[in-house]
Amino acid sequence: MAGIITAIEPQKKHPDRVNIYLDGEFVFGLSNVVAAWLRSGQALSDEKIASLQEEDKIEGAYQRALHFLSYRPRSVLEVKDRLGTAGYDPLVISEVLLRLEKKGYIGDAQFAQQWIENRAAFRPRSHRALKYELRQKGVNEEVITDALASAPDEDSQARKAAAKYHRRLQGLEWKPFANRLGGYLGRLGFSYPVIKPIILETWQQMHAEDSTEIIGNTEE
Repeated sequence: MAGIITAIEPQKKHPDRVNIYLDGEFVFGLSNVVAAWLRSGQALSDEKIASLQEEDKIEGAYQRALHFLSYRPRSVLEVKDRLGTAGYDPLVISEVLLRLEKKGYIGDAQFAQQWIENRAAFRPRSHRALKYELRQKGVNEEVITDALASAPDEDSQARKAAAKYHRRLQGLEWKPFANRLGGYLGRLGFSYPVIKPIILETWQQMHAEDSTEIIGNTEE
């Protein structure tokens, strides 16, 4: 396979890749990044060709990982599993993960923090639920504990969740209202001592003009 580079031509269907010709014959393709330092007239040994092809595999896996990360932050395990599913071997995956970590694109501490911040802003839930979700993403206990230390308190998150959900409960009587809101907050992992006062607070906010009567009725 060794020979002299006689041409480096862009691929028609993949403009980010080039075809390498040795001694007038097409031999293999490479990404533009890996082929950047190659020139016509350059001699390639079998060892150099093998090295270039290995670099090309790593670059391909790296670009796939970046695409995967472009949608939302991912844990290290998520990226590792995605590359494994795509068929990359463990050595390539390890090299890609190392490169991503060095550039700050992945890291479970920052992932856990971002996950908690996103949940707090858009889908509030309990610390217990957050811990479960992060465990499912492969984040270790120490990292989870550190991230949860700065998470919003559960009372505020439960109130926020109730405020988002109560519009679906318009027109309900007290008991079905309490059951549905309580069930919803429970599924988000909040405990009964947190849920109980928030149900009443939410009901009172929805029926402010009748608050005195409502408090009396709920004592049954």
